[in-house]
Amino acid sequence: MSTQPSSPSPAGGRKPRVAVVFGGRSSEHAISVVTAGSVLRALDRDAYEVLPIGITHDGRFALTTDEPERMAITDGKLPDVDQLAESTEGQVNLPASPVAREVVYAEPGAVPKALGEVDVVLPLLHGPWGEDGTLQGLLELSGVPYVGSGVLSSSVGMDKEYTKRVLEAFGLPVGPYTVVRPREWATEAGREAALARIGELQYPVFVKPARAGSSIGITKVSDPADLVRAIEFAREHDPKVIVEQGVVGRELECGVLEFEDGPRASLPAEVLVAEGFDFYDFEAKYIDSSDVQIPANLNEDELGRLQELAVQVFEALSCEGLARVDVFLQENGEFVVNEINTMPGFTPISAFPKMWEASGIAYPQLVDHLLQAALRRSTGLR
Repeated sequence: MSTQPSSPSPAGGRKPRVAVVFGGRSSEHAISVVTAGSVLRALDRDAYEVLPIGITHDGRFALTTDEPERMAITDGKLPDVDQLAESTEGQVNLPASPVAREVVYAEPGAVPKALGEVDVVLPLLHGPWGEDGTLQGLLELSGVPYVGSGVLSSSVGMDKEYTKRVLEAFGLPVGPYTVVRPREWATEAGREAALARIGELQYPVFVKPARAGSSIGITKVSDPADLVRAIEFAREHDPKVIVEQGVVGRELECGVLEFEDGPRASLPAEVLVAEGFDFYDFEAKYIDSSDVQIPANLNEDELGRLQELAVQVFEALSCEGLARVDVFLQENGEFVVNEINTMPGFTPISAFPKMWEASGIAYPQLVDHLLQAALRRSTGLR
């Protein structure tokens, strides 16, 4: 499979200007920085002009250095936007309306500096305040094209409960689950009701922040006595918690990429959790580097059904650009959808780019394909 880049370009024949936005206020800040480092390394500087913008933990848009080598996990130490920012106080201001796409940089006591127009934004944020439709809404108001899904799809895809509700409405398979809402957990009666619902699920269960990723804040619970502690831990990352019944089966991932004739699915990957880990948690993913087998060992029927299901999930949520669909293949041969990631990781060990490389699209081509597709796409209702 291959992708032939087209050449939408700004007026005047100059190179398209790409704002690579990363970091953010969520618990996935560091992984977003790692993703951005990989993308910056792959971006063709002969084809694009690049403006790296990091969002700090407190939400400041900072002008950062273009040094991908400083954006990796080194000796277990996670990178941070504050380490990359050119100033501790400088603020990058994105366009506030569709009238102009000029980005302005301001520091206290200094005259604001125009950084030029931005033609497309590559929003490499993971988690709330970035991947959940908030940044997408800002870019829609600004009229600036961007890579990936729109406001609704990003928001629904970030919320594990509403992902499942939409998929259920489309008749797509999801596992048993229940949700613990913040107002419910605030009262004794509410807690009892929530725990009673969870008791109807079969153990082990997985307790997760409803709107987080990278396996942060997740606990596998095999003993009901550990349930309250697990919920409180998840609530450190999100006041809304989802509790999912454990699914016995093989853990598979499938990339979906949008082409001009519609979305297509990649060859899938199978997650092989590293020895000593109970499940695919943050440390297993990024520190100890559990293995991912690509392509997954599936027969022709299983492969076809998985790829069809991945595209159906993409379409059910009205996704755009790209997504990674995570599923379980149960012992009875049936698939169950776990979740969707509308801005999957692009780190050196991330499955999404590896799956597409196995499918015939190398990492630099993949980044170019996404940018070209975003440049062709308008903002607004579509």
